[in-house]
Amino acid sequence: MQTSQTTIDPNEVAKFEAMAAEWWDPNGKFKPLHMMNPCRLDYICGQIAAHYGRDLSRSLPFKGLRILDIGCGGGLLSEPMARLGADVVGADAAAGNLPVARIHAEQSGLTIDYRHTPAESLVEDGEKFDVVLNMEVIEHVADPLAFLTACKNLLRPNGLHLCSTINRNMKSFGMAIVGAEWIMRWLPKGTHEWDKFITPDELFDLLANAGLTPTNRSGFVFNPITWNWSISDQDLSVNYVTASVAPT
Repeated sequence: MQTSQTTIDPNEVAKFEAMAAEWWDPNGKFKPLHMMNPCRLDYICGQIAAHYGRDLSRSLPFKGLRILDIGCGGGLLSEPMARLGADVVGADAAAGNLPVARIHAEQSGLTIDYRHTPAESLVEDGEKFDVVLNMEVIEHVADPLAFLTACKNLLRPNGLHLCSTINRNMKSFGMAIVGAEWIMRWLPKGTHEWDKFITPDELFDLLANAGLTPTNRSGFVFNPITWNWSISDQDLSVNYVTASVAPT
C-alpha cells in the first residue's frame, strides 16, 4: 500500500531498481554488501541476543520475535533472520527488488513476508515489531527524521532499532564514492551522494529527536590488506551502525 505521506526519494528508488537482478550475485553490483554482510550479521545478532536475552548457540534463537527489515532489497538480511527463527517482514520502496527476494527465499525454503511499501504505510496499518533493521537506508531517504520517527512508531515498547549508514567526511568520500564507485566500480557512479551522508553525532541526535534512546554505536571497518570487515568500537570514520531502544 502506498501513502501520500512518504519519505521515499523516487530518484534513489530508481537507482536500486536498476540493479535489482544482481542482489544475490556476490561479484555483482552489490559486492560491497556481500563482503560486509557477515560483519553486519555479527552486530545485528549480538545486539538482538543481548537485548532479548537469547542464546545464539540454541536452535532458532529468535523464535517468537517479529522483525522488520526496512529497505530489504533482495533479502540479504531478511533470510538470515528467518533462518534464526524470527517472523520476518521485508519492506522495500523499490518494487523491482521484491520478485528477486521472493524467488530466492522460496528457493531457500524460507517463509518471508515481502511487501512493496514505505515505513509510513506500515505505521498507518498499525504494524508493530520487536526489532526494526534499518541498514544502509537512511542516506537514501528524503527526510531522515520523519523516516526514523516512522521506524520508532513501528516498534513495540522497548523494541530494538538498528540503523547503519555512512559517515560524512573526506575519508568516506574517498572510500565510499571514489574507491567503491569510481575506481573499484563495485557500485554504479552516483549510487551515493556525499551530502546525504550523516555523522554519528547527527544520527544520535536524529534518533533522540525521533523518540528513541541511543544505546550503542560501532564502526564497520574494511581492511584492504586482509580484504575483510570487522566491528570496531572506536573507528566510525566511514561505515558505522547504531542501536537504539523505543520507550517502554
